[in-house]
Amino acid sequence: MLRPRGFAMSFALIHGATLGANCWDPLVPLRDGEVLAVDLPGRGSRAGVDIRAVTLDDCGKAVAADIVERDLTDVVLVGHSFGGVTVPRVMSLLPGRIRHVVLLSAVVPEDGTRVLDQIDPGVRASVEAGIAGGVYRVDVDAARYMLCNDADQEQSDSILNWLVDDAAALLTETVDLSGHRQPVPRTYVRLSRDQCYPPDLQAKSAERTGADVVTLDAGHMAMVTVPDQVAGILNKLGPQDMI
Repeated sequence: MLRPRGFAMSFALIHGATLGANCWDPLVPLRDGEVLAVDLPGRGSRAGVDIRAVTLDDCGKAVAADIVERDLTDVVLVGHSFGGVTVPRVMSLLPGRIRHVVLLSAVVPEDGTRVLDQIDPGVRASVEAGIAGGVYRVDVDAARYMLCNDADQEQSDSILNWLVDDAAALLTETVDLSGHRQPVPRTYVRLSRDQCYPPDLQAKSAERTGADVVTLDAGHMAMVTVPDQVAGILNKLGPQDMI
């Protein structure tokens, strides 16, 4: 169903692994409409949660809880990086509220597999080395290579300062993609300079979701390095793009 002219969209932003809601700070002021940047359990506003006990189900429920608390409807759900495995869980929990999904270099493994199974072999070794005792911790040098290749010094400093320990479950639990069976329009934003989740793997993720593809000349942290371009894609979504 098309929405009436002038209706207001809202945006719920889901960060990836080892980050928090503050990674969206450069993008939020550039958005049209109400914006909610969610902290997944174990960081930011949810720092009191033991990261070792966090599951993928907990992540989906956290996003859904924040959307309901803010009473957001006609939601554009935006998932970055490993946030891609949280997106379908939110879709399943809130089927009446999600109107469009945007996947920003988002990891979408085959249903029933793990995020680790989808990571580029050149990156996987360093990721596996960072997993111990239910915690995933990214090495600063590895993070600089994966996340900062197109960032200037100020942007790199921000990205590296935002890094936090994360739940190993985000990488090692099997994923549930059943939420993607819903007839919700999807846009996949492919980042051509991404050294964390390379463009060929992004293409496979886009294909699994049946998403339309938009390409940006940017690295993995595009919402930091080219926030105006990411905002431009989001701001172009209108009633004609919604169910």
